[in-house]
Amino acid sequence: MTSPQDQLQGTVTHIVFSQEDTGFTVARLQKEHSTEEIVIIGTLPSLQPGETLFCQGSWKKHAQYGKQFEVASFISKMPSDLIGIQKYLESGMIQGIGPAYAERIVKKFGLSTLQVIDEKPERLLEIEGIGAKRIEKILSCWKEQRSIRDVMVFLRGHLVGSSYAHKIFKLYGEKSIEKVQENPYLLCKAIAGIGFKTADKIAQSLSIAKESSLRLDSGIEYLFRELAQEGHTCYPQSAFLPLAATLLEVPEQKIEERLLFLLQEKVLFKEGDLLWVYLFYYGEAHIAREIHRLLDHPCLLRSVDISKALDWAQQQLRLQLAKEQAEAVALGIQKKMMIITGGPGTGKSTITKAILRISEKLTNKILLAAPTGRAAKRMSEITHKKAFTIHAILEMDFVTKKFKKNRDNPLACDLLIVDEASMIDTLLMAELLKAVPNTCRVLLIGDVDQLPSVGAGNVLKDLIESNVFSTAILRRIFRQAAHSKIITNAHRVNQGYLPDLEPSPNSDFHFLVKDTPEEVLQEILQQVQKHPKEKTQVLSPMRKGVIGTENLNLILQKALNPSTRSLTRMGRSFHLHDKVMQIKNNYQKEVYNGDIGNIISIDSEEEELLVLFDDKNVVYAFHELDEIVLAYAVSIHKFQGSECDNVIIPVHTSHFKMLNKNLLYTGITRGKKQVILIGTKKALAIGVKNAEASGRYTGLRNRITQKS
Repeated sequence: MTSPQDQLQGTVTHIVFSQEDTGFTVARLQKEHSTEEIVIIGTLPSLQPGETLFCQGSWKKHAQYGKQFEVASFISKMPSDLIGIQKYLESGMIQGIGPAYAERIVKKFGLSTLQVIDEKPERLLEIEGIGAKRIEKILSCWKEQRSIRDVMVFLRGHLVGSSYAHKIFKLYGEKSIEKVQENPYLLCKAIAGIGFKTADKIAQSLSIAKESSLRLDSGIEYLFRELAQEGHTCYPQSAFLPLAATLLEVPEQKIEERLLFLLQEKVLFKEGDLLWVYLFYYGEAHIAREIHRLLDHPCLLRSVDISKALDWAQQQLRLQLAKEQAEAVALGIQKKMMIITGGPGTGKSTITKAILRISEKLTNKILLAAPTGRAAKRMSEITHKKAFTIHAILEMDFVTKKFKKNRDNPLACDLLIVDEASMIDTLLMAELLKAVPNTCRVLLIGDVDQLPSVGAGNVLKDLIESNVFSTAILRRIFRQAAHSKIITNAHRVNQGYLPDLEPSPNSDFHFLVKDTPEEVLQEILQQVQKHPKEKTQVLSPMRKGVIGTENLNLILQKALNPSTRSLTRMGRSFHLHDKVMQIKNNYQKEVYNGDIGNIISIDSEEEELLVLFDDKNVVYAFHELDEIVLAYAVSIHKFQGSECDNVIIPVHTSHFKMLNKNLLYTGITRGKKQVILIGTKKALAIGVKNAEASGRYTGLRNRITQKS
């Protein structure tokens, strides 16, 4: 091994791997004045093919991959030779220039290419196929990239991965560096993927004191956001103080002083020992207020003869309602607000159809809604009436980023039926109830034993426990459903019993024993190849590990869709026809967290990727690809509200932190025709015995009952 200060200079020819959150990169570098390519590794965020690097570091010998240069520090500059310039333009950094145009431009202008784009862009008209519109796009992107590079250099100077430069520039524009210098902690609030420690690293390099109010307040705010990610709308101060003191590395007394200030400024709110941030304090307050507003006003729909209505509905639907079903229907056509909850096979759909059929004789102003597109689609199939997502009926205003439907502009309905209500979080429920007119009847349908919402809160559970809503709790499994081991085993798990694992002919439920994560992985691979990929979904409790969603997706993509048409950005590869999932709400595109689609085209020239979600095409610019991930395997939480014919779930002790009854129950109930669990009986027993998922601190139930 030579000195750790060895130097290396050359042109980046290929990015082998790059991790967006850490900036760790493996790349190939062609040495200056040589055809030799060297593998370089290190923290090299936002590196692009074509860049010239001046690296300092040391040579290493990897047991598997051989000789590598480990970069300790580096300086990059724009490419200066023909190969570098062409690779830089091909890299996708400049929208409007793909591989074909890059080759033509470099062939025409040679070493002057970048100077032409910078100083005489009109000369690009000399290239066949390039018109004024494309030049406009190229120039816009070129100027943006120049500013982004300035942000990259700034971030690198403060020892922070510059992979987030594009997001920072998109948010702050030309004032990016100024904004970051002014308050680096804004980054962990505004930029997905940047945590407090990253922002704190910049702050320390800018000499912001450890005990400054800016740092402490930002750390407190960040910690509340992290707790909301775990589902909490509020948190006990007694438990919050040690968490914050550990994060900020200051005495608890300093945290307590800042909490007192933030309470005085009404940034935080406190009742008893519980602390809230503004957003969730008023979110829960709005839900309670809107519920009591609705209960204080009579329903506009006329009353009916219950007995006659039930007889008529049964004739229309050609079925016989069981006693508890009939009681639920009767409540649904009498009460102003009602909840129907129960597991699979207990008749929620039958009750919904009966209430809907009777209500259609009373009004044509009925709205059906669900939290996700898939849940809305399934609701439409069950009821034969168009259902919408909650976001769609509330109508997002893209200018104000608020919903157009609200108290002043309410929904035009006399009856609102919402399915999969367990998935509705605090903030969405507050917005929905604000838009419900005074005289409207509201019916919420869901399974309270499933996992709670991805967003903060435990709304359905809190509403039921407040005893303000009339609630029908369905427990009986009906005859047809009782023949399904998926349904009977789901109920066994929900009751705290191990599922029936005995193999039986033509069963829809299977448990395959595999001892190690590697064996589980191999069995998953075998199972997915036995079924149509569009009708099969792998669900995993965790992201990390051999059988976590991240590794499963890489393995399954290779096995199920080894496409030659692919796109790689920051170490993530997307293939034509890949199954992908949207991971954040995008109101402009009208796609939401958890929506699953398929890539139907990759346009390298226009720098765009097209995804088909159900019956809707959505365009993503290449720089927006952080909004989607591969979805051959997804978390059980993300798949809540969706169903698939064949569901495969690894159940292993390596996931013991996440294994609980609610999670297993939710995962099993996602399967329509077949559920396959793969793993160990020990892991299954751990999950079944762990009766509660991590508890969530919320104040909604008390807020509702205080107003009763």
